[in-house]
Amino acid sequence: MWKALLGATAVASLVWSGAVPAWGQGSQPVAGAVAAPGTGQPGAVTCTSGSGERQHCVADTSQGVALARSTGAAPCLLGKNWGYDDQGIWVSDGCGGEFLAGRSVPASTMAPGPVVAETPADTKQPTPRIESWGEFEPGDGFLLGRSSAGELSISGYALVRYINQLPAEQTFEDHLGNEQSVDARQDFFSHREMIFLKGWLGTPKLVYTIFFWTVNTTDQKNIFGSLGYQFSRKFSLYMGINGLPGTRSLQGSHPFWLAHDRVMADEFFRPFFTHGIWAQGEVTPGFWYNVMVGNNLSALGIKASQLDRKISSGASVWWMPTTKEFGPKGAYGDFEMHEKVATRFGVSTTYSPEQRFTDSLTGATGNTTIRLVDSVNVFDTGALAPGVTVQDVNYRLISIDAGMKYRGVFLQTELYSRHLDGFKADGALPVKQIDDTGFYVQASFFPVPRMIEAYVATSQIFGDTDAGFDTSSEYLAGLNYYPFNSRNYRANLQVIDVHRSAVSSTFGYYTGGQDGTTVSLGFSVFF
Repeated sequence: MWKALLGATAVASLVWSGAVPAWGQGSQPVAGAVAAPGTGQPGAVTCTSGSGERQHCVADTSQGVALARSTGAAPCLLGKNWGYDDQGIWVSDGCGGEFLAGRSVPASTMAPGPVVAETPADTKQPTPRIESWGEFEPGDGFLLGRSSAGELSISGYALVRYINQLPAEQTFEDHLGNEQSVDARQDFFSHREMIFLKGWLGTPKLVYTIFFWTVNTTDQKNIFGSLGYQFSRKFSLYMGINGLPGTRSLQGSHPFWLAHDRVMADEFFRPFFTHGIWAQGEVTPGFWYNVMVGNNLSALGIKASQLDRKISSGASVWWMPTTKEFGPKGAYGDFEMHEKVATRFGVSTTYSPEQRFTDSLTGATGNTTIRLVDSVNVFDTGALAPGVTVQDVNYRLISIDAGMKYRGVFLQTELYSRHLDGFKADGALPVKQIDDTGFYVQASFFPVPRMIEAYVATSQIFGDTDAGFDTSSEYLAGLNYYPFNSRNYRANLQVIDVHRSAVSSTFGYYTGGQDGTTVSLGFSVFF
């Protein structure tokens, strides 16, 4: 069954096309900016689109195009939701404005107006940029330089956070009846920082991303890079690091989630990040695929000398039938206030043969990615039988997701089925396989459009009762405040009521075995 599922699905990626945004109304100008003409000036063209729509307006673009004034519901960014070709100007996804096209207008005839950047004719974007669908997705950023040899831009993400897990002291029993301690936290952290250098080399089709990735709560600091060649919108090929595409949240939506990190069911079941090769594309409007082969389930902290010759793989397909899009980066929440119902349906799967990755000095477990429903690491000694250590296990996951957006209302669910088998251990084990299932439901709405978002969610994880495992659950509520009418800057307050947390990670909101309340407050920026 798993081979059939893997063969039936396919997946998307990570690296950007290097498109450079044009500054809309209210943005700061770049060098060479000119004053925009008022409506009715020679060469002025008005072109407008609704949410999920794409419009093309006939214009003389032989001498380039400048955005004179943004009038649509969404900010206009060159290459993302507006551009031009030899026949005219195109706009999409809520971008609308007045554009200066054709012959230049002398400065003495220009009416007062906002200052914008003029776009040279040699930077035309005849079609929208190719979306990339990977965990480490840069922002629009700022152009640092461009020549015939290539382009370099910079973007970044940062999150500061307070978290308090209650009660402060408690214990829990694992599925074998062993008492385990709960390491509850209360701390302030500059939690996560990511800096991206991105662009193209030689040709705009050959794209790259170099990113500096830190999670201070886990003391992880890494530098990653990826290269890709974008043959067409239907097929692009990349190599570097990416998330194995086994769940919805690994399809490029970060950091546009309802909270700053994943809900418990997503964090428990999902794959992680590894080095590999992946392909992605849009077969028909609104129907995407993504397929990847890589080294293992997680590359973090693992040396090449520790890897065996086995290969991991993952695939995903998703369909957006009504509007052919689901917001920027496939975002959670309807910040864009869709006037037409937007829908998304997806299926994903991952297979990975996993090793323990024993530390040669201390003998400790190096692989921390696979947790049992009682939150114990499957590779820890005694996890499945007293005194017995698992050395190898096969991880298989399938997930199905569905979501909708309409006028600020967002609803999404994802269902999971995880299968562990192929156990190799240094002693006898009471099980040959473990099958866990679960789901989450998330919903949100905007009581104040584009400013205040309220949301609720629940996670339910059902352990394999034949193997002796119980259930794990959570119920949460939160608020997002967007102070600058943009998804890119927000404050988040969240309260979680968790019952026997199946997840144990200082990366997110959860500590293994916790039965209580977690409060978090964070603020993030993304550019």
